[in-house]
Amino acid sequence: DHEHPTPPRDLKDLLGGKGANLAEMTSVLGLPVPPGFTITTEACVAYLRDGWPDGLDTAIAEHVARLETAMGRRFGDPTDPLLLSVRSGAKFSMPGMMDTILNIGLDEASTAGLAEVTGHRWFALDSHRRLIQMYGTTVAGVDGDLFDRDKGCTGRRNACRAHDAGRRDGVPHSHS
Repeated sequence: DHEHPTPPRDLKDLLGGKGANLAEMTSVLGLPVPPGFTITTEACVAYLRDGWPDGLDTAIAEHVARLETAMGRRFGDPTDPLLLSVRSGAKFSMPGMMDTILNIGLDEASTAGLAEVTGHRWFALDSHRRLIQMYGTTVAGVDGDLFDRDKGCTGRRNACRAHDAGRRDGVPHSHS
């Protein structure tokens, strides 16, 4: 939603590759991309150098408020939650640097709300599981095998219960 004199495709140093491409798709090509915002590479470098940048909390809160208005949903709303995703986006794609984290905004209450809104309890529970898995492996450094429904069942009681519950409810499981 920012006007720049420079074409978005030329802002990869500032917006990262994914951010610049998304800006290009929306502002130049007019493609129907869901609303979002980009934290600049400058903010990321400042974080790595000095810690959390002053004013970043306020900027993120302002952008989330705009998303809430645009989408007609509220972040963390227990009845119809606005869910966010985070993607890394260096100037050039570097596989393995950081994966996407989906479904940010889900907690126990909003997962129940998502199940109610969609009419699909398993979808809501699996969305919450994916958030925990992606956050665990990407941010917290948890071994991804702990979340694998096939590998995780060897000696991991809770993973087995989730796997068995999905099977009982007729949910096919996959290796992805």
